Parts: sequence; C-alpha cells; structure tokens
Amino acid sequence: MNKFSKFVGLDVHKATIAVSIADGSGSEARFFGEIENTPAAIAKLVTQLAKGGATLSLCYEAGCCGYVIYRQLTKLGHLCQVVAPSLIPKKAGDRVKTDRRDSLMLARLLRAGELTGIWIPDGLQEALRDLTRAREDMKGLQRQSKQQLLGFLLRHGVSGFTGKSNWTQAHFRWLETVKFDQPAQQIVFQEYIDTIHAGIKRVAGLDQHIERTAQASAVWPIIEALMALRGISMLAAAIIMAEIGDLSRFATAPQLMGFLGLVPSESSSGPNTRRAGITKTGNSHVRRVLVEAAWTYRHPARKTATLQRRAEKTPEAVQEIAWKAQQRLCARYWAFDARGKLKVQACTAIARELAGFIWAIGKAMPQPGSSVTP
Repeated sequence: MNKFSKFVGLDVHKATIAVSIADGSGSEARFFGEIENTPAAIAKLVTQLAKGGATLSLCYEAGCCGYVIYRQLTKLGHLCQVVAPSLIPKKAGDRVKTDRRDSLMLARLLRAGELTGIWIPDGLQEALRDLTRAREDMKGLQRQSKQQLLGFLLRHGVSGFTGKSNWTQAHFRWLETVKFDQPAQQIVFQEYIDTIHAGIKRVAGLDQHIERTAQASAVWPIIEALMALRGISMLAAAIIMAEIGDLSRFATAPQLMGFLGLVPSESSSGPNTRRAGITKTGNSHVRRVLVEAAWTYRHPARKTATLQRRAEKTPEAVQEIAWKAQQRLCARYWAFDARGKLKVQACTAIARELAGFIWAIGKAMPQPGSSVTP
C-alpha cells in the first residue's frame, strides 16, 4: 500500500502551474486546475490538498524556475521531487502536448514510481554553481568580443603583428600602435579593445569569488582532493563539485560516466550490434572540463612541483589514486595513438576513465551532508 494518499503533478511555467492529482487508491488521475506561480498560491494549494490529514507527494520537471518551489514545499513538510525531463517516459505515438496532459502524466508516473529525481544542491552549493556558470558565460562573451575585433581589423586590412599568438601582452602592445584614418573608426576600434579588457577583469573577479565560495563550502576538502589529479585545477574541481554535488550517490564509476554522457551510445537489435559516439547526455559543463583535462595526459606521467604541492594537502589514499591515474591515462593515450585513433577520440576516452578516478577519490573522501531528493 502506498504511504501517500495523493500524488500531485505540477507542470510549472513562469506565471502559472497546472496541477493534477492521482489518488493513492489507484483511481484515474484527474486535472485539479491551474494556479498562479507565486508562493502564496502554492501554499494555499498544498493546504487545500492536505485537508483531512492527506499525505502529499509532489513533483515537477527541472527547468528555468529552479528549486524555489522544491524548497518551499519541503519547508512546508511535504515530499517533493524535481524530475529529469530527459528521463520521463513518453509514448511514441502521443503527438498532443498541453499543460493539462503534462501534469496528468507527471501525477500518474509519480504514483507508479517511474520518475527519476535529480540531485538538489544546498544554497551555498547552488551559489557556487551560479558563479562557475557565470564565468563560463563571461568567457563566451570575451571570445565573441575578440572575434569581433579581429573581424574589424581584417575588414580594414590591418595586419603586421609578428608575435606567436594573439591576446598576449605583446599583442595588446601592438594593438596600441594601430591607427585609423577616420576618427569614427578609431572610436569603434577602442570600444572593442575596452570591451575585451572589461571582460578580462570580470573573469578575473569571478575567479576570486569562485575560490572564496569554494573554500567556504562543505565540499572544499573534496575539491582539494580532486586538484591532486593532473589537469584538474581549482576552477575545474569547483565546476565538477558544483555540478555533480554528492559523489556518493553514484554506486559505481560507470554510473558517473553515464551521468556525464561519456559512455558510447548503442542501438542494437537481435544479432546486430551498433555502437556510435558518446551519448552526450547529462551534465555538459563537467563533460567539457574533463575533456579539456584529458589533453594533459598526452605528456609522460610526471609529478610536477605544482601537482606535488597540491597532493601534499590530501590523504595518502588520494595521492595514490592520483598517481595511478597519471600512469594509466598517459599509457592509455599513447596506446590509442599507436592504434591510429584520432586525438579527439583518444581524449574523450581518457575523459571517461578520468571520471572513474574522480569517483574513486570521492569514495575515498568523507562526503559532507547534502540535500538529496528521495
């Protein structure tokens, strides 16, 4: 017998929430109505549904509205799940989608136990996640500004920089010598330069905020432990922990690899086995960081001074895992290279195994208390 008397599906939007209810007795789910997406309206709804001592289990899809509703419902003493949209079962032939139908489907699937809840970060960890994602956005704007400046110079035939690479100190000094005949063009050029410098300052400021927030968070010991791995800087470790959160929720390393979308996709039927590239499902932020880190393993295994200083702050078990990771992954990269694998494919495979060593470090470290959906 279900311990909940009502299962409530919420189809959440910016201004409204469509509500459907499936009784624990097994009767047909019914559409309750539509309410405003405000704390007062949500509190009134659950009070109304919980009349007579009814116990509620509620759910809604993860999306742009974040975890505000989850935290309100949890604070009111009700069980709530934020479910992964990509893992909601759907009928292949169902081509009609409305808010009413979506809420009914959520209520039915919640009662059947067919929904997969996502991990919910606490307030400080969500703040760390917001910081790392904001930095990623700023880097994107910075790249765009640089491309716009280079395009402007190309349009006007400006060249002559003889340095090895752009955006070094030497390149910026060369840009200071560039002059245009038209005053308006000189203003445009200077605005592009100022935008790039402003972007650099914003990214540097966010780096400082990320480090301070990470050190104040409960996951800082694990972030320090991950920094013992080659290719994982403080920023990369902060992104990994901000996005993944509680590593102990993954029972095995392949589960973490699958969560990050680093496992091969497959479409097999009968005697035919077809495997393709990685699934690219799950968290793209961590996947990008791990693939970038994987490129460092094309160099021979070596305990550099920087890595050694990082490792000294971690337990012996973590140091052993980090050194074992270097030895294995460096050898794996060159084994792939000897077989003629493309470098990008080899690094993707290395990133998958690196996720396994991250899981091992997480298992070796004590996990801080965290908020996890039931």
